[in-house]
Amino acid sequence: MSSDAPTPPVSRQILDILEALIFASDEPLSPRQLQDLLDYLGEAERPKSLTQDVIQNAIEFLNREYDAQGRSFRIHRIAGGFQFSTKPEFGIWLGRLVRERSKRKLSVSALESLAVIAYKQPVTKPELEAIRGVNADYVLRTLMERNLVTIVGRAATPGRPLLYGTTREFLKHFGLNDLSDLPKPREIDELMAEAEYEVEKRMLKELEEKREAEEGKDDDGDLQLVSGEE
Repeated sequence: MSSDAPTPPVSRQILDILEALIFASDEPLSPRQLQDLLDYLGEAERPKSLTQDVIQNAIEFLNREYDAQGRSFRIHRIAGGFQFSTKPEFGIWLGRLVRERSKRKLSVSALESLAVIAYKQPVTKPELEAIRGVNADYVLRTLMERNLVTIVGRAATPGRPLLYGTTREFLKHFGLNDLSDLPKPREIDELMAEAEYEVEKRMLKELEEKREAEEGKDDDGDLQLVSGEE
């Protein structure tokens, strides 16, 4: 480090620890939380006066380093805590990433299996396969990887098969407060009937418009024929 380089407010070790903690956290970490976490440092490693202001200065020092290195991210103050976020000029690329992820929606097979688990839980793999009539190995693995389904125990039947149920992530994914908010089978039937009615109504309208368009063409042809005869 050159002689004119700014002096860090804390040791390199603490800078690296702060960076790692903020990077690894899913939620913004407040200065107090960071201060409490740094309490685990030994007496020899921890400064005698590691205040929240010192932590703030350390994070500002890290951001100056990121600026000097031309990094695409910074540590920002969000909701009273610190969190990594990318610079605004990279927003277009993040938007493309979000759109790409949104394409990876659940397949019809996965949705059908998820519905069976949600309404029948806890349910075993053989029960799920008996209801759907197909092997459930792949779809169960997919749902568990997406954290929508988890193992909740074992059935008290021969072989003690695993029992599956939905997760909190399932509720968040579908905007439910709890499982009692799931639509009742009767409500689903009503929605399906309404959807079928709307489809039939749209098809009838399209057929009517097509018929009227064809009749209009025939009328134009008759007029041209009469004009030609005259």
